Amino acid sequence: MAQLRRPPGGRPARIMLLALLLDRTGSGVWAAASVLYFTFVVGLDAGQLGLLLGTAGVAGIAGSPLAGHLAGRFPVRSLLIGCHLLRLATLCALLVVTRFEALLLVVALTNLGDRAAKTLEMLFATRVAGERRATYQALSRSSANAGYALGAGLAAIGLAVGSREAYQVLILANALSFVAAATLVWRTGEAGGRPLVRARTGGPAGQAGQEGREGPYGPTGRLQPGPSPWRDRGYLRFVLLDMPMNLDDSVLNVGLPLWLVHHTDAPHALVPAFLVINTVLVVVLQLRVSARVEAPRQAAAAVRLYGLTMFASCALLVLSTGGGAWTASVVLLAVAVLVTLAELVRSVSSWELAVSLAPQEARASYLGVAGMAQSVQKSAGPPLLTGAVMAAGPVGWLVLGTAVAGLSVVQRRYSLLRLDALDAPPARTVATPATGHGPGVGLVEPDGGTGRAGSGRS
Repeated sequence: MAQLRRPPGGRPARIMLLALLLDRTGSGVWAAASVLYFTFVVGLDAGQLGLLLGTAGVAGIAGSPLAGHLAGRFPVRSLLIGCHLLRLATLCALLVVTRFEALLLVVALTNLGDRAAKTLEMLFATRVAGERRATYQALSRSSANAGYALGAGLAAIGLAVGSREAYQVLILANALSFVAAATLVWRTGEAGGRPLVRARTGGPAGQAGQEGREGPYGPTGRLQPGPSPWRDRGYLRFVLLDMPMNLDDSVLNVGLPLWLVHHTDAPHALVPAFLVINTVLVVVLQLRVSARVEAPRQAAAAVRLYGLTMFASCALLVLSTGGGAWTASVVLLAVAVLVTLAELVRSVSSWELAVSLAPQEARASYLGVAGMAQSVQKSAGPPLLTGAVMAAGPVGWLVLGTAVAGLSVVQRRYSLLRLDALDAPPARTVATPATGHGPGVGLVEPDGGTGRAGSGRS
């Protein structure tokens, strides 16, 4: 346990965790106040607000791959500072922007910076935490959730006042958190500062230079691009399957509240309890869960557990209707606990697999693409729940739970197959003696003559 309490990565990691705490505190302030600000201060109607949030979601999808692409060419630390400054500028612009068209651009850029910053934080962790990245991920999630909770509490003060000036103070508080986060990231020094591209040397095929030493340039001084994740159908298949493995977020934040209001007799005052349960359990249990999912194959096994937990959550929701207020309340609180447990498993397993299934020489761009799974889910998840699942009633929840559980089995199986392929020894070429019919022909054999297949990407 003493090892778990010590953040991997030393001083840079500790500074980054503090930066995460401050950043998410500001984000918690804005998350609690943004909808009310756009409604009562800016004066947007429901249609405009929906379009604004939808545009922000679409912009966020582009943030992860863009950050991954740039991280292969520029220092992660500089890019992360740039994201914080971009969010600072766009958030301060909200104090003076009133036209709806301009708001669309400002909010889209803010969300683009948010998603890019989250991806860069993941890339920073792969550099400073190394093989203990699961532990660092747990600590970062605990810090982030504590920050969100603190920010929501601070926002409650401004919302109680309710004036335009109070909302402006909340915006400035979030802006201040970006300044503090950027300053702390700058203080991390060189850790995570080099481009996350592994240089290729002129040696034998399949060999590469030491990661992080030569940077993105080989011995010729030219940029040596790694493999593209957009051409790796195997990795894209993993990302596609990872999208439904993130649905716990929409179930907790959209599905549970709307199901309570429209399909049960539970009191509406129960809705904030879902967030409280989620926040407390993540802060208390995330580190313990990560200790059990620190290896790639453990992460693959945990995917199936995620699917079973989500199925149990959806099946339990069916029991919340028709049994009175007390029964519905108990069932919904139990579902909130189960969904949070699923989130705890997913947050570690999904990230571990995203790192482990990517080639080291192009990890930055691959993780950028992997980050799209969460962004797409945040955009597509709420419409899926409101337009299909809840419209179908209890049957809709059963179908959703069954689908997620089934896809989790597919994801586990596929991840294990790809890990086997990556672990297989590289093929080597054996030259045959020249014959009278022409030059010798090179035969490809598994390294070491074990008879195993070469390490081709699936």
